[in-house]
Amino acid sequence: MLKKLNLKLLGVAAGLSCLAPVAAMAQDAVPALDKGDTAWMLVSSLLVLMMTLPGLALFYGGLVRKDNVLATLMQTLAVACIVSLVWPIIGYSLVFTDGTGWAGGLSKVFMKGVTVDSLTGTIPETVFMLFQMKFAIITCAIILGSVADRIKFSAVLVFSVLWTILVYCPIAHWVWGPGGFLGGVGIPDYAGFMGYGAALDFAGGTVVHISSGVAGLVAALVLGKSVQVNQASSNNLILSVLGASLLWIGWFGFNAGSTLSANALSGSAFLVTNTAAATAGIAWVLLEWMVKGKPSVVGALSGFVAGLVAITPGAGFVDFGASIVFGIAASIFCFFAVAFLKEKLGYDDSLDAFGLHGIGGIVGALLTGVYATTTVNAYPGLLEGNSNQLIAQVLAVGVTVAYSAVGTFVILTVLKYTIGIRVDEHTERSGLDIALHGEKVHVYN
Repeated sequence: MLKKLNLKLLGVAAGLSCLAPVAAMAQDAVPALDKGDTAWMLVSSLLVLMMTLPGLALFYGGLVRKDNVLATLMQTLAVACIVSLVWPIIGYSLVFTDGTGWAGGLSKVFMKGVTVDSLTGTIPETVFMLFQMKFAIITCAIILGSVADRIKFSAVLVFSVLWTILVYCPIAHWVWGPGGFLGGVGIPDYAGFMGYGAALDFAGGTVVHISSGVAGLVAALVLGKSVQVNQASSNNLILSVLGASLLWIGWFGFNAGSTLSANALSGSAFLVTNTAAATAGIAWVLLEWMVKGKPSVVGALSGFVAGLVAITPGAGFVDFGASIVFGIAASIFCFFAVAFLKEKLGYDDSLDAFGLHGIGGIVGALLTGVYATTTVNAYPGLLEGNSNQLIAQVLAVGVTVAYSAVGTFVILTVLKYTIGIRVDEHTERSGLDIALHGEKVHVYN
């Protein structure tokens, strides 16, 4: 027996001696800057910013009345400027530093401790910060589509600051931040919220689209219906086509860039993003053709945007075949939300922020729990026998919807009884451009 024990000890010692160089190498293998990854993330950051400026600005600007075009563009410009300051001052720290499962800390307020040499993985931390900033910008800008034709510009300025800090940052931390209770980033073997595992959100299904879509719905309800809700509003669909096309292009930075490196997974995310958008665009056109008799340009744009929204949470977790399902499901649910649910429930979501982003985000988040596959990433979904993943997705959707709705309602209610949030009826009827900004678009025949 003693001889066997000695042999075992010798074997263990020999094994450890073989592992010693490997362990030493592991200790020495500190993250190093990768120029290829850095270049890709710089490009991705630019692509995501392009989604807002000029993408979303033109998309929204072409859909509103001609007397509100400049005001709508100005809202998007203002959000981009405001969040570009709020994010490095406090937002980044609230999301991406250690704190609790519910909120990050303040250790990087005003970018404290972030130097030229600071790295996040293989890219500069400044680049990572900028990439995430662009997400925060477009999330806040999406909300305004629900009330673009009737919100005061002063309210836009204050709302953007408060909503980014109090609503967006907590949700982003829960899903993507260190120790976040929904995503469990940086927590080995995390049991997940209520024990069902970490929720999956590759590029912002819950963080960006559900939060902004629900906030848009709440804003539409708090401000009330437009005085011209039944009038045709689109002033220039050429602008909207250009803007939506830039959204599609920029979305590759949004989704494929969320790998934070130039690798095989970014190629897969690129593929499924394009497929879902194309599928949803075709499906929406066919639905509209059957239901309304004619396929419209606005319908085609709405369709592929819905597909882009839906694939966002699953872009790094699902395969090509699943992306077709995402596109079809997004077009069906978003079409009926825009065409029937809005009228049935009587809310005035001017540019369908809730119908496209809220509903599309929910569809995508839930389908991610079904179609996530280990052939793409390390997370199996319902079809691979992991029913807990779908439950985790349902819980994440529920928490995001509830928090965004309550947080947005509180912010808007406070603003309503302090600085006011809606323009007067005369201004709304005559148009926001002249009344709020002293300018208007001149149309020459």
